[in-house]
Amino acid sequence: MQLTHTIALAPTGEQERYFRQASGTARFCWNWALAEWKRQEEGGERPTAAGLKRAFNAGKYQQFPWLAAIHRDAHAQPFTHLARAWSRYFAARREGAIPAPDDRAERRRLRWAGVKLAYPPVFKRKGRARDSFYVANDHFRLDGPAIRLPKVGRVRLTERLRFPGKILGATVSRTANRWSVAIQVEVPGQVARRRRTADGIEGVDLGIKAAVTLASGEIIRSPKPLKAALRRVRIRGRRVSRKLEAAKARLGIPKGAHIPKGTRLPVSHHRRRASDRLARTHMRVAHIRADFTHKLTTRLCRENQARGLEDLHVKGMLANHHLARAISDVGFGEIRRQLTYKAERYGTSIVLASRWYPSSKTCSTCGLKCPELDLGTRIWRCTGCKTVHDRDQNAAINLRRLATATALPVANRTVTDGTPPARALAGGGKVTPVSYENPVGISGRETACVHDCPHS
Repeated sequence: MQLTHTIALAPTGEQERYFRQASGTARFCWNWALAEWKRQEEGGERPTAAGLKRAFNAGKYQQFPWLAAIHRDAHAQPFTHLARAWSRYFAARREGAIPAPDDRAERRRLRWAGVKLAYPPVFKRKGRARDSFYVANDHFRLDGPAIRLPKVGRVRLTERLRFPGKILGATVSRTANRWSVAIQVEVPGQVARRRRTADGIEGVDLGIKAAVTLASGEIIRSPKPLKAALRRVRIRGRRVSRKLEAAKARLGIPKGAHIPKGTRLPVSHHRRRASDRLARTHMRVAHIRADFTHKLTTRLCRENQARGLEDLHVKGMLANHHLARAISDVGFGEIRRQLTYKAERYGTSIVLASRWYPSSKTCSTCGLKCPELDLGTRIWRCTGCKTVHDRDQNAAINLRRLATATALPVANRTVTDGTPPARALAGGGKVTPVSYENPVGISGRETACVHDCPHS
């Protein structure tokens, strides 16, 4: 299993200067390769990343002598990344997507119309693209609480690598004013798997008011870090905008006009400091959200052997501009992504309900479906059994029942014959089912919490 550990670095001033130069080199090689790719395509040729790399290496030190001060991994990896980007673009075209137009308004109109777009690789601009560069596994080594990188030597780490196994590579990147290294490790399966602390079955309903509502009735609220820091983000964003307009005015560019292509605005010390403050604010928001998401998903995987989850169309939900910021602040997509890969580590099963599954409209007591239930209705009464339901908890109970029926079919001959074969769990093995809704007939193995699925 491949895992990645991102560790913050504590570089010196000289080391940080090299990191910026190496990131600029990677960005330069990407732009060179993309320009050459487009030039060859316009000439009727069929370019390849390998061919572009050979042509670049043939005379790179003669044409660009400053590349000798940067390690060659920063020169080579952008060609691999470009090949992957074009592969994704061509795969999307084969699936029926159309090339995204250059006009931003036209792209927005097509997305609203439901047209699937394919985005080709674009040039990377300094200040817009993320600063990062790659280092191969045979060109660096870990030295206790430090890492030895080519050209810069020993750089102090804020913590040790937590995953044992074969190191595949590392990527040094910058977020705001903080540099970090992401180390990819191939971890053996028996080491990557973790032991569960319980074997429950849980339904997980994602929402905005409450980030997660469990079938047990527990409500877990999101810290909503962007909402808490929104006033500070706006203030610091306006400060950057004022300094940017002042720089445009010094060059004679009218207020509100686009910067002509090829024009580089002067960057003052105050503008750079204001931009750093805004970036640090966004970084803090992202860290708070990531901390909440990791703790939540780890707990759900560690305490349950199966979970029911809705297959939400997050991209479509973000089209609602009244709710897009609140949905992004909770992080529906990231919660789904982390639950998926952590399920394999903890040997749990994820049952994804279809996005058309009426989890909120279906009564969890009698099964009657409510004909109409708008988004503003949080509590409703079933017309059949007269049970009053909380919208989110009712959905979580239905998702738990679906997970129980799908991942853990009841071991009864009359039921088992009519059910589809049980799915294999991420950790391997089958699980003896547990009766939650009806305590009658619980077997001795269930009472003793004996399961056939290994926890590790």
